[in-house]
Amino acid sequence: MPLATTRRAGLVDQVIDQMRAAIAAGEWPVGRRIPPEPELVTALGVGRNTVREAVRALSHAGLLEVRQGDGTFVRATSELSGAVRRMCGSELREVLQVRRTLEVEGARLAATHRTDDELRRLEVLLAERDEALAAKDWSRLVERDAAFHVMLVQCSHNTLLAELYQGLTEAVRASITATVDTDHEDDHVSHTGLLDAVRDRDPARAAAEAGAFLEDLLERHTD
Repeated sequence: MPLATTRRAGLVDQVIDQMRAAIAAGEWPVGRRIPPEPELVTALGVGRNTVREAVRALSHAGLLEVRQGDGTFVRATSELSGAVRRMCGSELREVLQVRRTLEVEGARLAATHRTDDELRRLEVLLAERDEALAAKDWSRLVERDAAFHVMLVQCSHNTLLAELYQGLTEAVRASITATVDTDHEDDHVSHTGLLDAVRDRDPARAAAEAGAFLEDLLERHTD
């Protein structure tokens, strides 16, 4: 039984890879319907269930959109682009508003209560984030940016605030992904001023810096 499951999972992954490659290469353009299920079964040489699992996985990743009675359409060319398309409007606005509430207070407290070791950790995370930006490594940029914000709130030494923020990690990561502008890398929000305020133990400036960049994201991405 485990061997059969492993083989099937491997087959689904192969189909996912082939379908993702067709999307990335433009063989299946964004906005266009992909071949119907019977054609995919024949072309890929696999069963219907395998095709359906692959379509389901790519739909969950944001690359495909299943429209009942109309077929399956290409929604985005990558998981990053899919996340941008999925999280927008009111949903993204709400996440950014909650982030603003928690991060402004987190930054204010962090400027007062952070330790030297925590400051060094923040410096490393921000440097890694900026390196990822320079390299256009978008997935690592999202990862390091999210880790920086989690660490910043932890520096508040307010256990409840840190736990609340930790519980929102996935939403925070999704909001970062949704606001990454891969076409204009020079237009990304800088956190240097925020880090400087925490380093200088200036709570008012830290709170203002945290609030300002989140307000900027709200204005840019939720009109």
